[in-house]
Amino acid sequence: MIVPRFWAEARLRDRIAGRQVTIRRWGWSDESQAAAQTHAEQRAREALERKRAGEDVQRREQKVAYNGADGFPIREEIVERHGETVVTRNGYGALCLNTPNVLFLDIDFPELRDKFAPLILLSFVAAGVTGYYTRSTGWTVGAFFAVLVVCSALVETLVRRERRKHDPYASDEREALARIAAFVNARPEWEARVYRTPAGLRVLVTHRTFDPNEPEVIECFRALGVDTRYARMCRRQKCFRARVSPKPWRTGVHSLRRVRPRPGLWPLTGAKLAARAEWVTEYNTACAGFASCRYLDTLGRGGVCPAARPVLELHDRLCKANSNLPLA
Repeated sequence: MIVPRFWAEARLRDRIAGRQVTIRRWGWSDESQAAAQTHAEQRAREALERKRAGEDVQRREQKVAYNGADGFPIREEIVERHGETVVTRNGYGALCLNTPNVLFLDIDFPELRDKFAPLILLSFVAAGVTGYYTRSTGWTVGAFFAVLVVCSALVETLVRRERRKHDPYASDEREALARIAAFVNARPEWEARVYRTPAGLRVLVTHRTFDPNEPEVIECFRALGVDTRYARMCRRQKCFRARVSPKPWRTGVHSLRRVRPRPGLWPLTGAKLAARAEWVTEYNTACAGFASCRYLDTLGRGGVCPAARPVLELHDRLCKANSNLPLA
C-alpha cells in the first residue's frame, strides 16, 4: 500500500538540441522530507536522461488530488494510522480508510437521470424523423432544440419525483443484494457484511484477508459490478479503500476543492493550511448529524478473522454504520 507521509518536488534544467528544457518530478517517502526530496531529484534525473536520449518525456507531473488508479501513490493527508490501516482526507475533504488486505467494495446504483436515457434517445429520433420527412434544415434544427428543451425539463421533473420517493433505489438495492447473496452463498467459507450507502451498497469481507491482485478478488469485483477505476486502483496501490465520512455537499458544506486558495491539494504550507483547517472545522460540525453508510446484514458463516476485526470496528465507528442518522 502506497500512502506516503512526505512529498517533495525537484526541478532540473538543461539544454537539449539547442533548447532549454525544464523537468519537474515529485518524490515521496514515509521516512522524512529530506528522503522525499532525494527521491524527487532521482526521478527528475532519470527523466532528464531519457529526454536527452530522445524519448518523449512529460516535462511536469501534475499535482492532482488523487491519481492512485494511474499508478501514482495516493497523495492525501494522513489523518490517522491504525497499524497498517491509514485514514486519509481525500481531494474533496472526506475521510477514506485505506487497508492493504481487508476487502472492501462499493456497488454504485445507476444515476437517476440514466434511467430516463431511453426517453431522451427516442425523442431525438423523433426529431430526426421530423427533419427527414419535412426535408427542411430549419425544421430539423428547430425540432432538435425543441426536443432538447422539453426533454431537459421532463427529465428534471421525473428525477425530482423519483427523489421524493421513500427510497428511489429500492429496486436497484434488491437486485444488488441478490447478486451479492448468490456470490457469497456459492462460497461456504465466506462471510461478508453489507452496508447501504447514499446511492449504493458496500461489502466488507471478513473471513480472511486478501491480496488485491489475487484471482478471487478480481472475480468478485467482476461478478458484483465494481467500478473499474476502483478495481484498477486496488491492483496498482495494493490496497482496498472505503469513504468513511460524508460527502461535504450532502451535508450543506462546499467541497474542499471549491475553497480558495486551493487547500484540497496535498501537500500544503502557510495560508493554505490555515484555510484547510478552518474548512475541516466547519465540515466536522456538519458531519455530526450524518452517517456515511448503514449496516444492513451479514451473509455467510465464515466468521471474522483476527486481522479483519479491528478494521471492521474502525470502519463502523467512523461511518456511524450502526446509527439511524441520514446518509450523506
